Amino acid sequence: MKKHFLTLLTAALLLTSCGSVPITGRRQLQLVSDSEVLSSSLTQYASYMKTATKSTNVTQSAMVTRVGRKIADATEAYLKANGLADEVKNFSWEFNLVKDDQLNAFCMPGGKIVVYEGIMKLMSSEDELAVVIGHEVAHAVAKHSNERMSQQILAEYGYAVLGGALSGQSAAVQSVASQVYGLGAQYGMTLPFSRKHESEADYMGLILMTIAGYNPDVAVTFWQKMSAGSTQAPPEFMSTHPSDARRIADIQKNLPSVKQQYQKK
Repeated sequence: MKKHFLTLLTAALLLTSCGSVPITGRRQLQLVSDSEVLSSSLTQYASYMKTATKSTNVTQSAMVTRVGRKIADATEAYLKANGLADEVKNFSWEFNLVKDDQLNAFCMPGGKIVVYEGIMKLMSSEDELAVVIGHEVAHAVAKHSNERMSQQILAEYGYAVLGGALSGQSAAVQSVASQVYGLGAQYGMTLPFSRKHESEADYMGLILMTIAGYNPDVAVTFWQKMSAGSTQAPPEFMSTHPSDARRIADIQKNLPSVKQQYQKK
């Protein structure tokens, strides 16, 4: 009887700790408040920027800012038009191109976007850069970091967090955040987003870049170039990212509906 009661209690508490992802509507676990996520992410971001070297390439830096700003504007317009205006206050956009040869970029909660110089070598147009920034902004809009932190907190603290034992204790959140973000020396996510998160960000990113006026068709050729430029990847079932072939196939499948619904006529 006690075990049955705990199961029911856990289910009820989890239901009350759920939110919905904009655009996709997927239900997700959110045990951490937006304010705590933003506070912890800003701490990690500030720490990272102290170690990073900003690019001296004026043209590429301006391109990152220009494309980022257009997608940020499109994102805020979408949120406001779909009854999510309160979400806009969570973003304070910032765009940086940093000296790093990795084929990578990231967007912290709050809209802190960093693009590495390495990935700019693959860019032949602003549309291709919009693929990357749209994907990263989608992670922030979907609150994937909150979900990842919540999953980690639940794994570490179990019933304690469901019973409210961690309520208001930001030290626990900061501890988990340092694991989730892992910025600084590693320049990336220590606990990466799941394949589900990556695929969702691909889809949402297509929509955001399309609303911003960019051509989503280039997403296919961009990811083909990324695939050719990457080192050999492990099989998909061993990776937190979708395989390149799966990612490209999913994008090709979603393109017609995205263009029909969101592309300006």
